[in-house]
Amino acid sequence: MSTTFEDQREPGDFSHEDIGRIHAQAKVAPGEIAIGVVIGRTSEYFDFFVFGIACVLVFPTVFFPFESRLDGMLLSFAIFSLAFIARPFGTTLFMTAQRRWSRGTKLTIALFLLGSATAGMAFLPGYGVIGSWAIGLLAFFRFLQGIALGGSWDGLPSLLALNTPPERRGWYAMLGQLSAPIGFMIASALFLFLHAELAQDDFIDWGWRYPFFVAFAINVVALFARLRLVVTEEYTRAMEERELEPIGIIPMIERQGYNIFVGAFAALASYALFHLVSIFPLSWITLGTTQSVNEVLAVQIVGAVAGIFGIIASGIVADRIGRRTTLGTAAALIGVFALFAPWLLGGGKAAQDAFILIGFLLLGFSYGQAAGSVTSNFEIHLRYTGAALTSDFAWLIGAGFAPLVALGLSARFGLVAVSVYLLSGVACTLLALRVNRALAAKE
Repeated sequence: MSTTFEDQREPGDFSHEDIGRIHAQAKVAPGEIAIGVVIGRTSEYFDFFVFGIACVLVFPTVFFPFESRLDGMLLSFAIFSLAFIARPFGTTLFMTAQRRWSRGTKLTIALFLLGSATAGMAFLPGYGVIGSWAIGLLAFFRFLQGIALGGSWDGLPSLLALNTPPERRGWYAMLGQLSAPIGFMIASALFLFLHAELAQDDFIDWGWRYPFFVAFAINVVALFARLRLVVTEEYTRAMEERELEPIGIIPMIERQGYNIFVGAFAALASYALFHLVSIFPLSWITLGTTQSVNEVLAVQIVGAVAGIFGIIASGIVADRIGRRTTLGTAAALIGVFALFAPWLLGGGKAAQDAFILIGFLLLGFSYGQAAGSVTSNFEIHLRYTGAALTSDFAWLIGAGFAPLVALGLSARFGLVAVSVYLLSGVACTLLALRVNRALAAKE
């Protein structure tokens, strides 16, 4: 079997005897941890996808009526990126809060902030009522979303990676990633229902606000589900014995800061594809009027199901050929897909639907193992903070600006820009994987 991220023995790693002792003392089953990851992440993805879909269907009309529909979407996508810029700051701030108080306190504040910021958007008057204040408040709430998401890191993915049998790490790693297509599916289905059942004026006036209200309720449920796990004695003991506790950002960067960037770029192809098959097609297709909004949302819901199958397949394949090999293979497949992207997305309904469905399947296969680049390159006592920051920068570099860049460049230069964007992500992933292998060989 190929050497994988999780197979690399760092100086701070525990021996097999230590692992056995920890399993015996801190009885937190991998399946239970995976459930906690899925529940917690689903609420976060739902919040972010609700905003992303609204950037296409709602915000250009409500907050940027003075611009063309294209420019309104571009401005909305610019605000969309603010949350990804804010995430590293949120991680730093809430790591300090956890060291001062507790993990449960930090998580409670972060998720209530996330839900409140999302629900706050539902109460915002449009530009026609309060002018530019509406745009400023939308940007403010979006920035708060990013701060809160950075603070919601609970270490569950790292604990899951360290508590699974080596031969099953690919399988358990993919379980936590299922939250992405599930969150997208719920958000898309809710918008599809409202957009299909309401008159357009009613949808723009008040209908779009309901998904933002729902987000707060989902976050409350997710909070209690996660607290039920993270505040237990078994979980706390497992985290402490694994040294999965927050440390200062500066010491972490001084010790292994290079791993943040290696890990962020190792899964860049997956993150680059993430919003190019979820948010971008909705904007491009509706602008071109080749399909209705409802038709695109319906296909994307099916695409999310394909993404789930892709994620499951990644777990099976990774346990057979290794996680690094799986990530590299997925990147190569994304590269091939990128070559056909302009023809598919610029074609008729069948070709556009194929772009969405194939894209989601590839996204699932690549994203299913993307967490491996986040959790495995750090020494044990650095992993809690390092994994959080690596995830933040992976999202920022790979996905944060994807809808804005893809739509802006495609509108100016054509859909070949999508190919270039994806191929650049593929190149970064393959290079980072090679660097990672070289670093592992030196240790």
